[in-house]
Amino acid sequence: MKARPNQRLSSQAMAFVLAGGRGSRLKELTDRRAKPAVYFGGKTRIIDFALSNALNSGIRKMAIATQYKAHSLIRHMQRGWGFFRAERNEYLDILPASQRVDETKWYLGTADAVAQNIDIVDSYNVKYVIILAGDHIYKMDYEIMLAQHVETGADVTIGCLTVPKAEASAFGVMAVDAQMRITSFLEKPKDPPSIPGDPANSLASMGIYVFDWAFLRDLLLRDMADESSSHDFGNDLIPAIVKGGKAVAHRFADSCVTSGLEDEPYWRDVGTIDAFWQANIDLTDFVPKLDLYDNSWPIWTYAEIVPPAKFIHDEDGRRGSAVSSLVSGDCIVSGSEVRNSLLFTGCRTHSFSTLDHVVALPQVVVNRKAELTKCVIDRGVVIPEGLVVGQDPEEDAKWFRRSEGGVVLITRDMLDAWERAH
Repeated sequence: MKARPNQRLSSQAMAFVLAGGRGSRLKELTDRRAKPAVYFGGKTRIIDFALSNALNSGIRKMAIATQYKAHSLIRHMQRGWGFFRAERNEYLDILPASQRVDETKWYLGTADAVAQNIDIVDSYNVKYVIILAGDHIYKMDYEIMLAQHVETGADVTIGCLTVPKAEASAFGVMAVDAQMRITSFLEKPKDPPSIPGDPANSLASMGIYVFDWAFLRDLLLRDMADESSSHDFGNDLIPAIVKGGKAVAHRFADSCVTSGLEDEPYWRDVGTIDAFWQANIDLTDFVPKLDLYDNSWPIWTYAEIVPPAKFIHDEDGRRGSAVSSLVSGDCIVSGSEVRNSLLFTGCRTHSFSTLDHVVALPQVVVNRKAELTKCVIDRGVVIPEGLVVGQDPEEDAKWFRRSEGGVVLITRDMLDAWERAH
């Protein structure tokens, strides 16, 4: 692809989003949907963050590789992301694992998911490819990362978080020299290397990679032919480039988008029940760590046509109220008290019920006199009248999933079992 003068790098790039993961640490929340399709923040889904970053960065060509239980993800893409127009050179392709290369092969690894679609990426006629994970919450301008990639002449540029050295053992960690060139890539090391000049911190991989397409294409073809490879970026391709090519680290802090309210770069892997609950509840803070109200960097999603939220009844003990909470459209808070909670679209809470530190996914119904504390309620669950959750850990654990951090996950199947026993 020949670049025109003054052409933004993002217009010569495509985003390839890896969205096939189950996210098994989210337990029953991913029984019916892939992790990138899990709801987040009141009206969005997790994948909307990576896609919105790409769109807001100026990228208009995207591909989403899906595999595990992809139906709700694909439906969300069709409903919420159908505004790309081919006549404007905009493309959003959904690439399910469809045995295109071999009738016995699904996507074998993250690199294989791209390799099986080389012909489709070729058809986009792009110069750069940004590989993204579809399951993290953050705001980032990829144009800045692309500029660094071109400036340094790197074979691969890897997005990196600055994390305290003591916590870095949970990540893939980069050892870098003073010029940010990566000298080694270590998966979950016991003694993580620190950043030159910053002994307290280490650089952890975000799973974001920028390549020249011609370089990556050649690499993928070689990797496909290697039977000993696990066909994975983190396990195979990146270590090979670190060893024999030029891999450069890009600090997330350099391209993180903030509105001025956030006091530090915000990135979250909401991959466990505790992390998922915490990140949603954090949004109810007086000054949240992630500003969703920044209209200059909107998080695009499927915007349902729904009526506004409504609060009814005003008598002692039966007052429809919400304090330090996010309440989405089409919610009716009827004579119930909602505190430090997040209600997704279409929730109903009935008289004399209380919700405290609750994340309720869409279309949840909380019946009268229910008392719910510190829980996540899956989509469409109907909470029975008088149910008390979050006060007796042993009783909670009998019927529902109670996390290490004391968050209770409630799903339809769990409630069915509870109702059969009661």
